[in-house]
Amino acid sequence: MRAFQLQAGDRVWLKQMLAELKDAGQLEGQRGRRVSAPDRLPEVTVLEIAGYDEDGELLARPTGADPEDPATPMVFMAPDKRGHRPAVGERVLTRLTYLEGQRYEGQPIRYLGAAARRVVGVFRRSGRGGRVEPTNRQVKETFEVRGEDAAGAQDGELVLLEPKARHARARGGAEGRVIERLGDATNPKALSLIAIAEHGLPDVFPAEAVREAEHAKGVTLGERLDLRELPLVTIDGEDARDFDDAVFAQPDPDPKNPGGFRLVVAIADVAHYVRPGSALDREARKRGNSAYFPDRVVPMLPEALSNGWCSLKPREDRGCLAAELWIDRQGKLLRHRFHRALMRSVARLTYEQVQAAANGEPDELTRPLVESVIRPLYAGFAALEIARVARGTLDLDLPERRVHLNADGSVRAILPRPRLDSHRLIEAYMITANVAAAEALEARHAPCMYRVHEPPDPVKVEALREVLQGLDLAFPRGAPLRPSLFQGVLEKVAGTEAAPMVSELVLRCQSQARYAPENLGHFGLALSRYAHFTSPIRRYADLLVHRSLIRAWHLGDGGLEAGEVARFEEWGQAISMTERRAATAERDAVDRFTALFLAGEVGALQPGRIVSVTRFGLFVRLAESGADGLVPISRLPEDYYVHDEKRHALVGRRWGREFRLGEGYLVRIREADALTGSLTLDLVEGEAAATPSPLSRPGGTAAKPRDPGAKPGRHKPPPRKGRSARGQRRR
Repeated sequence: MRAFQLQAGDRVWLKQMLAELKDAGQLEGQRGRRVSAPDRLPEVTVLEIAGYDEDGELLARPTGADPEDPATPMVFMAPDKRGHRPAVGERVLTRLTYLEGQRYEGQPIRYLGAAARRVVGVFRRSGRGGRVEPTNRQVKETFEVRGEDAAGAQDGELVLLEPKARHARARGGAEGRVIERLGDATNPKALSLIAIAEHGLPDVFPAEAVREAEHAKGVTLGERLDLRELPLVTIDGEDARDFDDAVFAQPDPDPKNPGGFRLVVAIADVAHYVRPGSALDREARKRGNSAYFPDRVVPMLPEALSNGWCSLKPREDRGCLAAELWIDRQGKLLRHRFHRALMRSVARLTYEQVQAAANGEPDELTRPLVESVIRPLYAGFAALEIARVARGTLDLDLPERRVHLNADGSVRAILPRPRLDSHRLIEAYMITANVAAAEALEARHAPCMYRVHEPPDPVKVEALREVLQGLDLAFPRGAPLRPSLFQGVLEKVAGTEAAPMVSELVLRCQSQARYAPENLGHFGLALSRYAHFTSPIRRYADLLVHRSLIRAWHLGDGGLEAGEVARFEEWGQAISMTERRAATAERDAVDRFTALFLAGEVGALQPGRIVSVTRFGLFVRLAESGADGLVPISRLPEDYYVHDEKRHALVGRRWGREFRLGEGYLVRIREADALTGSLTLDLVEGEAAATPSPLSRPGGTAAKPRDPGAKPGRHKPPPRKGRSARGQRRR
């Protein structure tokens, strides 16, 4: 009561609220009148049905829990007393039985109706109504649709469906109503639409926001700094659709800075067009960021801005916010200055063009720019690279897949994106400008939306240390965690059979980057302060940083308003969520295009490597396409498999076969479903790839003593007499 300044009249209300929280399992009574957060879920609680695992197990989680958080408890739902199982998206009052770790078994008590969840699926007509087969691989329940709920959907159409609450449980399965028709499910261009609808990405701009964007006009010089004579260039991917950053470098003429450089990073002046409180601003904040798919973009801003006035097109005047940066010969940032400016890009270049020119193979566009623009850019990059190495950053090699499409939307090829020095050059310039933006705001004690990357979770680090000890690799205990420690481990195993496994484990140790108004540093980049400044076309966080710079340094109109500062914490959480949402949707779309491409390869053999070991099977990444496919535990050689979490392995209790993270195998593509993006594989017994396979070793590997904390897998022998199969899994 003291903490919340409650009065005596609030006592009854407070006690009632605490009692309700205890009844709901969100508080646990302790000695006396003390309460605390419970260590385990309560015996009875409300859950939301999340979906199925790959082995058909119905899963649930506490309502409101973050599905991305590994600490979120997992509940395996049993049928109710009538043999029915709840539908995906339903909220269920559930009686829990604790199993182990964060795992429970749930028995439905009462059904509370559907949660706010939508399902994308293919409509199959039957009679007046039909059914919807979900495209989400985790939703394996078909929804019945009555005639009045079909919204005119045709057979084979993609639809967006809203599950209906079910209160009468005696008969029938899940039902739903069609709320949007998305088009022909057989069209390859529908694959991105599935991901967009499934994750709820806003893809239609309100009319008012579109009007504001279409009424925008180019900026005039006025009080802006004139940079139109400076040979700024944009360097982007060949498939880039918007150009929001341009760069320039020259040796610093100051004799006090021998070997140093003056850099200019010019960024589209989005704050000039998107003003606080406008329809454009509300929609940009709602979206949080742009999302990029193989065949389309869901932009944060309407096309009139994102591809128009805010895109730094060559030989056209554009307003910009320019960071003028001075570095020494070791790449150390000496000072910086920000300007509202007017610029004119001299060329739109691609990474491949710039790299070829730097390697002595310029084309017609880059030939005149080699000496005046490209070589100075690389010289400045060389200095910045010295600073990066000295900081000891974490440099994880994470190859990306790029989907190449034909004109009809079909997949031509899936290839890894090249990693050129020109890519690293632009990254180095952008990172330096981002650091300068954070420093400039701190110098004026102005609010900043930091890009935060916190140190790794100590529990995960300890698990990594145990694995490294098994490989005779030392990882100091008790020493301050620094990126260089992890980088040193990666360098020691580079080129060895252990490298893929160690890289995967180091990646899993890392925290997830997020946005916050509190400066917690950036662990991966080894920076004490960092903010995103360089992409306001596609990230709302960058727009907030621009506004704060404009206000703090008196750079004109469109600066941060007083009321916005108080909402930075709330907005940081929101745009961190939209970033994760977009990344998941993008990944799901690439998975679907990849499955479409591999559908013609069913039965083919390909080399792959285990990238994840779970209680229900192995995820194997194919070497050629980078696609991840599941080898279900039921498809492994006959045995009773134990999931050894500490060693990241499935171990056969009877025959001692062992499947470990990082091992290479030859696999056969068994199924490839483009609508769900799922890929199912079989290990090819007797053949291996990249590293020896346990399947090729006579008698398998020697069985190691079982860890008491290890969990049995799903492929199990017949239940022992007097003990259920479920009871065996509880052990």
